[in-house]
Amino acid sequence: MRQAMFFLLLALLGTPTGASVPKNLALRGKATQSNLIENPWSGYSHPSNAIDGNRNSHFHHGSCALTDSETNPWWRVDLLDTYIVTSVTITNRGDCCHTNINGAEVRIGNSLQDEGIHNTLAGVISSLAAGRSLTLRWTSGVEGRYVTVVLPGTGRQLTLCEVEVYGYLAPTGMNVAMTGKATQSSLHGFGFANNAIDGNRNGIYEDGTCTHTKANYNAWWRVDLLKTYKVCAVISSIPGGFSNTFQCNGMEGRYVNVVIPGRSEYLILCEVEVYGSPLD
Repeated sequence: MRQAMFFLLLALLGTPTGASVPKNLALRGKATQSNLIENPWSGYSHPSNAIDGNRNSHFHHGSCALTDSETNPWWRVDLLDTYIVTSVTITNRGDCCHTNINGAEVRIGNSLQDEGIHNTLAGVISSLAAGRSLTLRWTSGVEGRYVTVVLPGTGRQLTLCEVEVYGYLAPTGMNVAMTGKATQSSLHGFGFANNAIDGNRNGIYEDGTCTHTKANYNAWWRVDLLKTYKVCAVISSIPGGFSNTFQCNGMEGRYVNVVIPGRSEYLILCEVEVYGSPLD
């Protein structure tokens, strides 16, 4: 009787945005800027005004950050951890001076050298109407802990009435399957479902580290990751004792399923590894 025995190495490279309401990461961050135009005790112009969750674009309502006129003024938020940033939304000043933001650069990265103004250039604001918001999006995301808005040139003044940052924690390299719960369509011998998430790639079934179902129609194995991730995998064939890696890049799910469709078959898995970023 034919048996299907293989390793499966499944790479999860993301965290869902569709399964839950996206969280504005900037709200939990710490903001700073190159200088402060107002009296520090006034409450106006402070960098934290741009991450207060308020898109009010009237400067005198106290919800905008503002630098003095200088060379290359900048504003920065520290997200306190490294994220894959998928979008940044910036709200421009509405009561005056809306063209001041023209040419502003959004830079994302992990370096604080030169205040982060040389991190990866993620986007440029060529122009933005008064009081309006602009969202910059990146399909593959940009990795970094620091999001910096810099206005290149001399005699420039930077005003930001809100900066919103969305994304997910950068993958840590941890195999999240090992903290999950496994089950399968049936049990043959000592081929328990959790054998495939024991951290052992030993491909010898008799050593007790592989799963084994009966010869079921549509035999399946599943791990519940206990949180939602991005998942994918379609297996055409994997030679016995070999491993395959699947780059998932954006499919959503809490459960990773391995199934042999359309026929009665033994399903044997000697290890399933899942990598990604948990919801925080």
